[in-house]
Amino acid sequence: MAEFAVYSGDLLVGHSDLEQGDAPMGVAFGVFKPLDAYAEIREICVENHADQSALELSVRTEAGAVIPCAGVGILDCPAADEASYIEVNILGIPYPLYEQLFPQHVASYEKRTS
Repeated sequence: MAEFAVYSGDLLVGHSDLEQGDAPMGVAFGVFKPLDAYAEIREICVENHADQSALELSVRTEAGAVIPCAGVGILDCPAADEASYIEVNILGIPYPLYEQLFPQHVASYEKRTS
C-alpha cells in the first residue's frame, strides 16, 4: 500500500496510507501519522473541523504529485489521555485518477455491489 504525504502549504506535516475510501464519492481517508511539524497547525486542526482552508492542506503521492481534489481535512480529536486518533480525509478525487490511486477501494466497492 502506498504512503501519501500531507502538507500544509509547503510544510510536510505527516503521512497516511489512506487505507479507507468511498469510491463513488471520490473520498479516501485513513490514520494520520503526524511529524513534528504538525505541532505548528495542530491547535487549528483540533479546534476547527469545519473549515481548514487557511491551512492550505494538500496530499501528495509517493512521486510528489499533488492529488487534485475538492478538499483535505485533518480530524484531530484528542482524548483525555492524549492517545488521540487523528484522521486525514481527502474529498472529491476525480475519476479515473481515484481508481489509479486506490484500486483496492474500487475493488471493495464493486465486490459489495455485485
